[in-house]
Amino acid sequence: MKTKPNYHDIFCQRLKQVRLAKGLSQKQLGINAGIDEFVASPRINRYERGVHEANTETIQLLANVLEVPLAYFYAADDELAELILTFQALPPEEKTEILTLVKSRTKQPR
Repeated sequence: MKTKPNYHDIFCQRLKQVRLAKGLSQKQLGINAGIDEFVASPRINRYERGVHEANTETIQLLANVLEVPLAYFYAADDELAELILTFQALPPEEKTEILTLVKSRTKQPR
């Protein structure tokens, strides 16, 4: 039986992963997302450890600072997360081309 993904854990993992990839400290990420500098580091630490859950508005602010789509934080597997990041980086005309190709391979309606 396939287990259901734990999206809270996925969010925690991806938040830390992309923060480190961007070279930001927990404090700097928090400050850049508009969190008070005196609580920025502990708040981000608690999000990454899963002690506290951020609301959707805060997660969107973090995504904006980290330059990733909100969906990246909740992608069920690593390949999908990578696809989301790669797709986001494409110019609009290439996104359309890729989307058309994928739909044609999966027989999805246009």
